[in-house]
Amino acid sequence: MKYQDFKIGEEFYTNTGKWRCTDIGTRVVIAISLDQKDKRNYNESPYSVQEAVFDEYDFEGCYRNEITKQSS
Repeated sequence: MKYQDFKIGEEFYTNTGKWRCTDIGTRVVIAISLDQKDKRNYNESPYSVQEAVFDEYDFEGCYRNEITKQSS
């Protein structure tokens, strides 16, 4: 993915799983991993799960959907 492909609230995939974009900075994207069984952890900010920072070096390993990830 490219920086401009990320949208707050939308989901994307990496080799480690499914993520939801929670914020977009000047050069980074902040996201939460969607690996929790209790979906209430994702209700709204502040989230009860840790956010992760993705920078320009991480964007190449991000995909819009699982099919894209698997075929790349």
